[in-house]
Amino acid sequence: MEQTPVAHVLIFPFPAQGHVNSMLKLAELLCFSGLYVTFLNTKHYHKRLLRFTDAETRFESFPKFRFQTITDGLPDDHSRSVSYIKDLITGIESVQPAFRELMISNNLNSDNWPPVTCTIIDGLIAFFMDVSKELGIPSISFRTTSACYLWSCFCYQNLTEAGEFPFADNDMDKLISCVPGMQGFLRRRDLPSFYRIKELNDPFLKLAVTQTINSTRASATILNTFEDLEGPILSEMRPHFPKIYTLGPLHAHLSSRRTNSFAPSDSSNSLWEVDRSCMTWLDSQPLKSVVYVSFGSIALMTRNEMLEFWHGLVNSGKRFLWVIRPDSVKDNDQKSQIPTELTEGTKDRGYMVGWCPQEQVLVHPAVGGFLTHSGWNSTLESIIAGLPMVCWPVMGDQQINSRFVSQVWKIGLDMKDVCDRLTVEKMVNDLMENKRDELARSMDEISQMAKKSVSEGGTSWCNLEELIEDIKSMKLQV
Repeated sequence: MEQTPVAHVLIFPFPAQGHVNSMLKLAELLCFSGLYVTFLNTKHYHKRLLRFTDAETRFESFPKFRFQTITDGLPDDHSRSVSYIKDLITGIESVQPAFRELMISNNLNSDNWPPVTCTIIDGLIAFFMDVSKELGIPSISFRTTSACYLWSCFCYQNLTEAGEFPFADNDMDKLISCVPGMQGFLRRRDLPSFYRIKELNDPFLKLAVTQTINSTRASATILNTFEDLEGPILSEMRPHFPKIYTLGPLHAHLSSRRTNSFAPSDSSNSLWEVDRSCMTWLDSQPLKSVVYVSFGSIALMTRNEMLEFWHGLVNSGKRFLWVIRPDSVKDNDQKSQIPTELTEGTKDRGYMVGWCPQEQVLVHPAVGGFLTHSGWNSTLESIIAGLPMVCWPVMGDQQINSRFVSQVWKIGLDMKDVCDRLTVEKMVNDLMENKRDELARSMDEISQMAKKSVSEGGTSWCNLEELIEDIKSMKLQV
């Protein structure tokens, strides 16, 4: 009897911390199902993954999993910082011929591995799906952002046809009327950051819109969200997108499948060196007394913005744990003096590190609130931890995420487009005292819904089961 081909998934993320992190979690979830999984990473980011994490040893427990690498199209000495994101995009776009060669070579079929029967490609690099299509391999788009962000990108044509974009004046509080499901609360300033440009041919605007449209040509779309959180927006999207699988929050889904609990693992997918000394410091702090501050893996701030945040945190009188990446301050002069009141205030109540184990920090009993850039991974991690947020969005999807956090879900406060010490001080005090109970009630309700979604029988749990069965059936289409 002829043997049935075996399902083999190739996963390819955009080379950035948040993208690699969430797609590795998806890879591990698929490994539990017994699928063959190849994770294709760029050589530069794979070296960092091996250097700073236990990913290699962690995945050794899955005999049907392997890492593969590909160039990112940039020279070895390139910094690959967010300041050069245009280079990153241009570089990875140039890799399409190398990707095609990899897909048709025997490298992916060697060592008794079956041929690739399905690709899951980051929607930010949806142009790689053209290669899959050419080779007759079904391709699924994975979007690491929120559904509300994706929908606002998809509605670009609505905005231009209605004359709502480009903006005719500087009134950033003017309501946007032509993004279905968001009328009445979405302002200009809440649209993704690239909508603030004046030129329609801006490369970042074109990338976001084009790749969103390209994603709709996939066999299906995977989103790291859950139905109870973004159901109304998902309902708007479904007539326009291929089948949508909501599997999130992925980090909690993975914990649920691993150990039947939501406690974060000690394992990490960080591309930065983790400083765990902050956990010891947190152990010595009172219950719910610490504000955790982190602006993610790529967001940048000016030195003046850093000092305003620092003054606001110290002046609030609250304890704080602040993650400041070595490359996070754009114009930082290491020789410039830090005001004495900041160093003294931090000595008394603060702790600062270059990077930390965020999932563990958020669930630590000493942490009572999160001052965040509103990246989607951070937002979902805060929801699972049940921690209300103050949002200071910087770029991309963060602006619209923060509006939903504050106005729709009511689990945080929005501080976008403002950065002065008085506002920081007020927002921190509102988060930790004045509005604490009100925010906590909303957050507790949504946090419980999130946990239910990734528990056995929940919507995200069942959607993953359906995705796996659909991937198995895709082998028949090759």
